[in-house]
Amino acid sequence: MKTETVAARGSGAVRRVLEAELKAARARGAEHPLVVDVGGGSGGWAVPFAAAGCRVTVVEPSPNALATLQRRAEEEGVSDLITVVADDSDALGRYVEAGSADLVLAHGLLEIVDDPAAVLAALAAAVAPGGAVSVLVANRHAAVLNRALSGRVGEARQLLESADGIVAGDTVLRRYSAAGLRAELEAAGLDVTLVQGDRVIADLVGGDVREDELAEFERAAAESPVLRDIAGRLHAVARLA
Repeated sequence: MKTETVAARGSGAVRRVLEAELKAARARGAEHPLVVDVGGGSGGWAVPFAAAGCRVTVVEPSPNALATLQRRAEEEGVSDLITVVADDSDALGRYVEAGSADLVLAHGLLEIVDDPAAVLAALAAAVAPGGAVSVLVANRHAAVLNRALSGRVGEARQLLESADGIVAGDTVLRRYSAAGLRAELEAAGLDVTLVQGDRVIADLVGGDVREDELAEFERAAAESPVLRDIAGRLHAVARLA
């Protein structure tokens, strides 16, 4: 194992939670926890997890993203710990044994899939007893606030009133509120143990903010319900009910 630190995109609050999940998996006897990263892209999470001693399966349909992932894995010397599945998220069950994964990631995925309920059902099927599902999604209230603060009040109103939190021309199919995300996870038979904010102010502040101060604020603000609900992204952790 090279390191215990999962250094990847996302705030320190997200990393802190995921590192705690690795520690818990090892305490359950998983020397090399199995992490399944669905829609894992170019390895922003997969490579650091592998560097932390995990076995990682990445399900990703994009050849370009997978090429980048494989290059990064080779550079870090962790190619042997990463299994690549070049397929869509709805194929998860064909490649990952039910109840086998210590941690299942779906980061930036539910916003773009045609059937998020089916994806969540597949995630729930893959996770092992005691393991966790980590979901990171775009926050509809952050999008409303962003449009309003930039003077696009009409769009902000449309986003606020839209059932899916989108407007014409959006590159995503839906955005979530904390309550909506919790409801979808529970409908998939999962028990939600955490909903926190990610990038609470990181997308709003100017470039003169010290990185250490920003990181510390983000960690402190992540679990504040008021600040969480306007964060750029929502991060949820759930387990088998």
